[in-house]
Amino acid sequence: MEYAIELRHITKTFGSVVANHDVSLSVRKGEILSLLGENGSGKTTLMNMIAGIYYPDAGEILVEGKPVEIRGPKDAYACGIGMVHQHFKLIDVFTAAENIALVLDRREKYDLKAVKDKARAICERYRFDIDLDQKVYEMSVSQKQTLEIIKMLYHGAQLLILDEPTAVLTPQETEKLFAVMRNMKADGKSIIIITHKLHEVLAISDRVAILRKGEYAGTVETCAATEAMLTEMMVGKKVELNIERPEPVNPHLRLSVHNLSVTNAEGVKVLDRVTFEAFSGEILGIAGISGNGQKELLEAIAGLQAADKDSSVVYYPDDDRDSTAEQLIGKTPRDIRDLGVHLSFVPEDRLGMGLVGSMSMVDNMMLKSYNEGRSILTDRSAPRHLAEEIKEELGVVTPSIHTPVSRLSGGNVQKVLVGREIAAVPSVLMTAYAVRGLDIHTSYTIYRLLNEQKKKGVAILYVGEDLDVLIDLCDKILVLCGGRCNGLLDARSTTKEEVGLLMTQIKEQQEGGVA
Repeated sequence: MEYAIELRHITKTFGSVVANHDVSLSVRKGEILSLLGENGSGKTTLMNMIAGIYYPDAGEILVEGKPVEIRGPKDAYACGIGMVHQHFKLIDVFTAAENIALVLDRREKYDLKAVKDKARAICERYRFDIDLDQKVYEMSVSQKQTLEIIKMLYHGAQLLILDEPTAVLTPQETEKLFAVMRNMKADGKSIIIITHKLHEVLAISDRVAILRKGEYAGTVETCAATEAMLTEMMVGKKVELNIERPEPVNPHLRLSVHNLSVTNAEGVKVLDRVTFEAFSGEILGIAGISGNGQKELLEAIAGLQAADKDSSVVYYPDDDRDSTAEQLIGKTPRDIRDLGVHLSFVPEDRLGMGLVGSMSMVDNMMLKSYNEGRSILTDRSAPRHLAEEIKEELGVVTPSIHTPVSRLSGGNVQKVLVGREIAAVPSVLMTAYAVRGLDIHTSYTIYRLLNEQKKKGVAILYVGEDLDVLIDLCDKILVLCGGRCNGLLDARSTTKEEVGLLMTQIKEQQEGGVA
């Protein structure tokens, strides 16, 4: 059996934290290997050692049967290894070809025409659909990802590592990516894909390697695997993978959004006359390709983003449409809170807007309640108790609740943020990508917590990227495309294909702002 890469007894520690312990796994030539594991299981750390970002404390790496030392990304490139990260490493104002030229060796002559010719040959070989003269800022997420893959192949990559490659893709874009991956596999390339979407693992990979708590739990042939089996191997116990969707009980109007528009600092209208209603005891899913107004929609409702003239967001505090209603547009987040409007907001940028990275879990819990005290001394007992509850309930992997949250993995940071916001007992809960970067076990815990809030009469706005989850979890789905409402669907009767189509093709707006 020929192996593209072999890891033997790899160990990596960060202080007292053991990220990987005695991990041995291999990737065959011309295969697609999925890497699975819970948050904090060491997947990214392991891949970063292959990509030259970290260096192992113990163990060895063999490429095509020969021991190698990978002490930096250049060493990885020399070994034919390329990694496409979740957050793309592209220069927005450069064209696709200019970005590809950035990977040229210093000894190579800069010849943009030659770069285009070689890149065009790669595109034809693997059937990539991309305009090499297009600026990056004009590209969709799918096109940017394609460009990153072309960059790695231009560099001569024989082993490609893809970190959550389908996180923000539509079903149609995901199928295109999978077709490209199959073409690369047929050409003898090896691919490692890190993903939490088990149905995609079963659809695209040849084998699945699983890490549990930093250790190697085994590799299975995909043809013999099931979602339940893989989850049990990841977690170490049986996990129920059914998303509950209780029927709404006595839903009442909670939010009425009418003609909500937002224009950004560059004068571009990023939200255009969005109109919808959110009801208590319901989960309203918001679907759309990343960057189509989801962020601005939630921020405008929460008072974090200025809305255009004639925009309206009315909050109904009681279960009576004729009761005192509050107009939220024009009010600051503090004004909204002082009115007794309870909006919990889980933003996309968890460390930029949601949490303070240099502070501990306890201190981040305190941020929600510090101004409620009556003493000049802060009461740390309640935040400490809440931090312990969230750590236990969501399985936050951290040395201590007093450890700065910036030292935690991305998935564990997300657990802290979502747990804190749900614990605030809101009447309207808005979440942007609440399970992004979370393992399957924790994701289902979050779905359960959201349903508990739904049963308590909370109106939930759930911005998600996994269409399977949106259809299984939500009562209705609002589709955004180009900053407009492109459709309002019954989640119980719609399909992934219908939602995906509305995400990519703008329809003419009809009465009420919905096609």
